[in-house]
Amino acid sequence: MTRTALLALVVAGTMLAGSTALLSQAAPAKSPPAPRRDMSGIWFKRNPPGSNLGFSGFTFTDPKTSPPPLTAWGLETLKGNKANNSGQFTLDETNDPVLTKCYPPGVPRVYFHPYPFEFIQTPNSMLQVFEYDHFMRRLWTDGRALPADPDLLWMGTSVGRWVDDFTFESVSVGFNDKTWLDRAGTPHSDKLKVTERFRRVDRDHMTIEFIMEDPVALARPWTATFFYELRPGWELGEITCSGDYLDWSKVEK
Repeated sequence: MTRTALLALVVAGTMLAGSTALLSQAAPAKSPPAPRRDMSGIWFKRNPPGSNLGFSGFTFTDPKTSPPPLTAWGLETLKGNKANNSGQFTLDETNDPVLTKCYPPGVPRVYFHPYPFEFIQTPNSMLQVFEYDHFMRRLWTDGRALPADPDLLWMGTSVGRWVDDFTFESVSVGFNDKTWLDRAGTPHSDKLKVTERFRRVDRDHMTIEFIMEDPVALARPWTATFFYELRPGWELGEITCSGDYLDWSKVEK
């Protein structure tokens, strides 16, 4: 081998070693395994790897390829809902009850607010505290059954159980019909049932599978999956529906 060829080989090897080192530095560290039967912590919504689900900011599935499976009642009711978050109507035109009346968003719409939530586990329930208006849900884990004739509430009545060591399932009923399923105006009735399956993929990542059933508004179950990331260094702040971000003189009726 000539001196020139040997020098070229050494240079190429050095460059390859440097490139490998840079790649190893750029590669994200793998998250440790998830703790068993533990969802506690502050969680923040994210897009799945390699995806940019823009529609997930206001509805569950792509409205062009997978719109909500509405019944005739649902379609007719949707016509009267003037959503602002999906860009269809201005703040002067919208009748979104969250924006115009400061109503609670309800479940599952609360997940569209771009703020984190915290899981706090107790012996007989799982508490879910949202940064937005500090709404709190109690997901009962004491073995009780869902009420046959539930009170109609903003956030519903929820009963949860561990499906396995890393999956917690909550079923909720008893919602009033004053909220929307999403920020695009999708309606629901007081017959709505929402199933949420929280799956802790590893220590730092969780998915939430939603199953929405409503014999009045939905022709079949509407399903979707959201992705969340643990934020161990965060604390919940104070975000209120106080009108600070709206010109109420133009919005209120």
